[in-house]
Parts: sequence; structure tokens; C-alpha cells
Amino acid sequence: MASPNCPALFISAPASGQGKTTVTAALARLHQRHGRTVRIFKTGPDYLDPLVLQQASGAIAEPLDLWMTGGAGCREALALAAQQADLILIEGAMGLYDGTPSSADLAIAFGIDVVAVFNARGMAQSIAALAHGLASYHPRLTLTGIVANQIGSARHHDLIETALPAQLPLLASIKRNPSNALPSRHLGLIPPDQHNDLEAIIERVADELEGTALAQLPRSVSFPIPPQADALPQQLAGVRIGIARDQAFSFIYPANLRLLEAMGAELHFFSPLHDQQLPRVDALWLPGGYPELYAGTLADNAPMLAALNDHYQSGRPILAECGGLLYVLEELIDIEGQCHPMAGLMSGSAAMRERSGCQGMQSAPLPEGQLRGHAHHRSVASGTPEPIAYGIRPSHPAPGEAVFRQGRLTASYIHLFFPSNPTATAALFTPDKVDAS
Repeated sequence: MASPNCPALFISAPASGQGKTTVTAALARLHQRHGRTVRIFKTGPDYLDPLVLQQASGAIAEPLDLWMTGGAGCREALALAAQQADLILIEGAMGLYDGTPSSADLAIAFGIDVVAVFNARGMAQSIAALAHGLASYHPRLTLTGIVANQIGSARHHDLIETALPAQLPLLASIKRNPSNALPSRHLGLIPPDQHNDLEAIIERVADELEGTALAQLPRSVSFPIPPQADALPQQLAGVRIGIARDQAFSFIYPANLRLLEAMGAELHFFSPLHDQQLPRVDALWLPGGYPELYAGTLADNAPMLAALNDHYQSGRPILAECGGLLYVLEELIDIEGQCHPMAGLMSGSAAMRERSGCQGMQSAPLPEGQLRGHAHHRSVASGTPEPIAYGIRPSHPAPGEAVFRQGRLTASYIHLFFPSNPTATAALFTPDKVDAS
């Protein structure tokens, strides 16, 4: 089969906080207005930016990362998108060359042109020097131009445009407008369902990109279709998995859900905030999220806490990741210092703090096998049992997050990417005996 071709563009920046997500979302909306089908990807592990990108494009925004999702996973996702879309957009993570592998590594691997977004507040001609550095740092990277964000005036635009070399044009500029800032809190952006102005922001910035060079389709890229993978074994056939999903627990990769279903699992979602009983399930997944923002409500839902304990005492599997870990401990102390009792499936207390904890890519060396993932949190757990293992960082010798195992409960701050090891994932959720009733 011939390799599908599709226009593609990589949106990056010299650092975080430049406006990549805003520009990527507005660019998706702009091309959607022009009747084009847009597929968006987000580099690296991220649960919040993809929700904004999904809102803008109308399609699920998937993660792409040469380490976590793997080169083969990236190739498969891009080839599928190229068959479905008129335009592929990829938003980078952090700065263009930050991390190993970096956004630049991903763009180079697939031959995708890069546009760099600069927060121009407080500088003008210096942007040209920075852009030149990004463009020349790696000989195989193609930087086709820049977007100047936070422009103060027409004169500001002209100063930047005049300083740039011809091969690095100013493709668009976005006027300074405090109303266009995407609100955030600890861990990242506020999700679309909690942000009433998001649609207006996307539309306003898309208006500013209309008529610029970015309104035209970028260069087409060939995305070879990888060999068809073998069908996944039905190791979870007949297994009913309950998944916590509400405002407190929402950090879920769509690829994780697809993998569970592809292996035969039946997925049943429930809300620890609002439901008073669990669905009839064989295993539980308590993903990450913001339980600290809803700790009082979680603590007050005594029937749900009792149901969790019944499930645990019955010896059925539970995977608790990050926010899920906080939920299964004995207590959670919120940012105001208020202590809230949690499920108490495992000894320990978690307390919120002002600064971030352990972050970055890590593998979890579980007895079932090693799974890749990442950690990013603003709490610290103490008084916990002795870990069975610690996360393994791909490029740093220091131990990562603790991994706990107590009966069939597996808990850690690490967010796992299930497709990195389907067999180990299936073993995590397989009960000792599946109830066939």
C-alpha cells in the first residue's frame, strides 16, 4: 500500500509558557473553519493540553513520544491520521530541544517542518537571534518560521519582522490580550469543562491567524504505513474493569482504554464523587486527577469508601495511579492544611505542597513486567509501606517513584502507558478467578 501523504506542521517554542497550546488550538480551529479535517497530537505525557486541543479540533488529541509511546506507536498513529485528515498538527513539549528524546527529535524522525512560538513580551530583535539558534542547532531540523505572541503594537511587529532573516519569516503575530490567557493551576491548564471562556479564546486567536501564512496548508509529508501488528491476545476476555472518571479522576490516556478493550475487557466507568456504589466489576483502575480539590466530598462519600474496601478485601485487583494513590491512603491533607480521611486501603498520609514533586519519564518495574509512563505531582506521601520497587528513569541514575504492592493493590505516583507492555497490563487487571455470572 502506498504511503499516505498529509500536510503536517510541528508547533514548538524555545521554552514553556510561550503560547504553544493557544496557537496550536487556534490553528486547528482556523483550518476547521476552512472545511479541513484536523488531527492533533501532543508531544510527551500530558492529560490537560490535549483536552484543549480536542476542544479546538473536534477530535481526540493523542500523545506522541519516541520513548513512552515508542517509535512504532508514533509511526502507526501518524500513518492512521494521514489517511483520515487534511492536516496534522503536533504540539511540542517544553522547549524545542529539551528532554531526551526532545520535540526536535520527533520532528526530525518524521521529517515534519517546525514553527516556533515566541512570547515577544519584553523583547523584539533578540527573537531573531534566538530563532537563528533554534534553526541552526541541528542540521536536520527544518524551522520554517516563527509566530510572535504577546505583540504590543504594530511597531513591535515590524521590529521583529525586519530583524528576521528571509529564511525565517514572521508567519503571524498575536496581539497582547490578557483575556486570551489560558487559565492554569498546579499540574497544568484548567480543563475545558471548567473554563467557560475557552471557546471565545480559541475563536479570537483564530481570527488573528486568518489571512496569515499559517492559514495555508504546510508542506505534505509521507507517513509510511507500518506492517500490520498481530492481534492482541484476549487476556482480559470477560474481565469487567471499573474505571474512576469524574472531576477528581480524569487523567486517562485514550490509548489505555483502547488497549483494555482490544484485549477483551468490559469497561465500566463510575464516579467516586457522586456514586455510592461500585459497578459489578472484577478489577478497578483509579487513575490520576485532582482528588485534592475534592477531598472533602470524597471523604464524605462513606458508601463509596466502604465499597472500595469491600472490593479490596475480596482480593480483586486495584491499580491506583498518582491521584488514585492519594485516594487509597488513610488521609489526604489539602493545600489549606485540612485533613480528610480517605479509603485507607494502604497505610500512609499524603500532603499537598507548594512545589512539584518527582517529575519526568519513568518505567515501573512491576512483577508482571516493566511498563513505561511518567510522574508529575504536587503532593508527598509518608508513612507508607515498604515499596517493592522504584521507578527507573531513562536518562538519570536516581531512583524514581516508589511502587507499592499490597495484596492485589498496586499503587504508585507513576502514570502508566498500558500499550508499552500489554501483557503486563493484562496481568495487573486479571483477577484470580473471573466471576462468570
